[in-house]
Amino acid sequence: MKRFIFILLIGFSTVQLHAQQVPSDLKILINQSFTYFPAFKELDQAIVVENQRIDLARAAGLPTVGATGSYTYLHPVSEISLPIGDQVTKLSIMPNNNYKTMVNGSYTLWDFGVVKTGVERAKAGLQYAKDNAQHSKNQMAFQVANIYYQIAYLKSAIAIQDSVISFLQFNKRDSEIKLKNGDALKYDVLSIQSSIDQENNRKIDLQNTLSKQYNLMQYATGVQVSKESTDFNFPAVSDRSDAAGILESAKTGNVEYQLLKDKIAMAEAELKMSQIQGKPSLVLNAGTGFANGYVPDINKFRYNYQAGITLNIPIYQGGRIKKQVSLSQGQLLQTKLAQQSLDNTFSRDIVQALTDIQSNKSSLVNALEQINEAKEAQKFAQSRFRNGTGTNLELTNASTNVQRAELTRLQYQYQLCLASLELARLEGLVYW
Repeated sequence: MKRFIFILLIGFSTVQLHAQQVPSDLKILINQSFTYFPAFKELDQAIVVENQRIDLARAAGLPTVGATGSYTYLHPVSEISLPIGDQVTKLSIMPNNNYKTMVNGSYTLWDFGVVKTGVERAKAGLQYAKDNAQHSKNQMAFQVANIYYQIAYLKSAIAIQDSVISFLQFNKRDSEIKLKNGDALKYDVLSIQSSIDQENNRKIDLQNTLSKQYNLMQYATGVQVSKESTDFNFPAVSDRSDAAGILESAKTGNVEYQLLKDKIAMAEAELKMSQIQGKPSLVLNAGTGFANGYVPDINKFRYNYQAGITLNIPIYQGGRIKKQVSLSQGQLLQTKLAQQSLDNTFSRDIVQALTDIQSNKSSLVNALEQINEAKEAQKFAQSRFRNGTGTNLELTNASTNVQRAELTRLQYQYQLCLASLELARLEGLVYW
């Protein structure tokens, strides 16, 4: 009957998971890590850089204007001979000292979409940078939650150790009284003290591990925490138990899939850029300035201007364009094939998480029964010891069995919490 009631309680608590809330202090710690951890500043800067890449790609389609100034000394220069009266006069048609200042501008009228494709490629890079930052936040949230719940587990384990030590110390006092009355041996007192020392050593190990987890939390969030709660109920987990349905949710909710889509978009843009490289371009050119060398006064600085259209038609580039297209096609195919690997990995991890959840829920039912049975045996052994019919070894074993049963249930609770947390990570739930 107890087993049936406990199963009902677990089932009811599972249905109510979405009605519960993630602990507020966990949300605060996760969001604190986003602002403190140095890697996020680097990711934010990557977004700024990608925005600048978009501006740079757009700038490729804007007009260019430049100013030039030059001086050239020529010798010899072309001359012509003209008979004037009885004499022949030589006239230079260009000066020895040539000066020229110009302001030149150019604008690409037609480029087969080179600039547009470059902007699309830069935008895909920006989206990847944004999604990569979100992916890093998801990973950090998962790590902080892991530390948070491990702290809860260790504090609960220490509490169990304290109860065991308290129980052994109480029985040690009973043994000391019996020793004075001649109803016990010195060996009994020493044996219990040895058990107390062992449990104290276990407690010290747990406290040491707990201190390390506090240090990890401070490293991730920048704040010192002291979690008092020992609750392992992680509520942000899907009620569904079908791996296929959760995988479909992961494809739309998990950022890893979005990152893969971003990579495919960038690879497609790279392929398009490769395909339009080497196409003709039509460029408008114009310039104005001052120069000498104009007859009749070839040394005089005179205003001039020019304008024209240039058609560039690449004819042969050593097969470079064809090879670049082939390379881009291969990279695109490689990126698309990565989705199959991602699906396979997620399917495996989802099934494993669901198996762990179901297994730990079932194990918790048995663990509760074992605790109740071990506590009854402990009471019986303690009563026998006080009445002089039981032995110290019997009492110590009974106490150890209770401790093991309590720790076993605690481990199942902790493992159930981690499995639920992992399933939430895989499904892409934002619980902070």
